[in-house]
Amino acid sequence: MSLSDSNFKEFSGRLRRIEKAHRKGYGFEAQGTLGRSSTYRREGSLARILRAALLVLAVGWVMKGAIYFYVGHEVYHQRLADLATGTDFDPVAARIMSADPVTKLIASFLGEVFPKI
Repeated sequence: MSLSDSNFKEFSGRLRRIEKAHRKGYGFEAQGTLGRSSTYRREGSLARILRAALLVLAVGWVMKGAIYFYVGHEVYHQRLADLATGTDFDPVAARIMSADPVTKLIASFLGEVFPKI
């Protein structure tokens, strides 16, 4: 068999495409079976991005609730008032850090779990 044989070129091309697909994580399994593709996730999928955004949002709320619980209602609102009178990004940060119902709920939960002495 020589390199100029058309069948060999076609076979080599198919082999390269299959190897490239395998490197990307694709598999060749029957419909409805669990194979390589059942564990492979494409990067940048919308569900993955939404899960990451939801996780960041939840962690942010827990941190706000922890700060609200730790410093107390009066001190928290005083610091927000000071922050709101600032310049540049400060008023936006004050709006983001304002005590919403979720923050207060998390702070009350933390108050039950970790009572202040």
